Amino acid sequence: MNRRDFLRHGMAAAGAALAPFPLLAGTDPDRAATFLSYSYPGLDGEPVPLSRFQGRPLVVNFWATWCAPCIKEMPDLDELAHKYPGMTFLGVAIDTRPNIERFLEKVKVSYPLVVAGHGGIQQMKALGNSKGGLPYTVVFDADSRISHEILGQVDPAELDAHLASLSTDRG
Repeated sequence: MNRRDFLRHGMAAAGAALAPFPLLAGTDPDRAATFLSYSYPGLDGEPVPLSRFQGRPLVVNFWATWCAPCIKEMPDLDELAHKYPGMTFLGVAIDTRPNIERFLEKVKVSYPLVVAGHGGIQQMKALGNSKGGLPYTVVFDADSRISHEILGQVDPAELDAHLASLSTDRG
């Protein structure tokens, strides 16, 4: 499926996809807690509750297989995930599971990936990405508060410096 078809079909399904996420479409004052209260399907189809990542720093990267800056930053994110084993890195794909599986045959990442589909755009907006652009990275501190946001490709050195300020647990 090419990008145009994905977007066209995704727009039609966006309302149905957001049905399980009613608060994300609103103006919830605690956007981090709201986001972390949901689950996404993993690549195996099983739900991955984001609440299981609470209590330690979390780096959430929204991405898509058709997004060139997303693909370019994934090795940098993977390297940082190895450098900071006390933190969780999570890729949230604004894409389909078959596209992600094909993509992973070429690009390997060690951190977990979940499938948000097109509905993930509204979730990004609820987190603070008002334009819905990709890639979008959100860093949560150990208290599950948003401590840093990056719209666009990450600068690995800048993200590394921020992560170093959150943790002394580096590999």
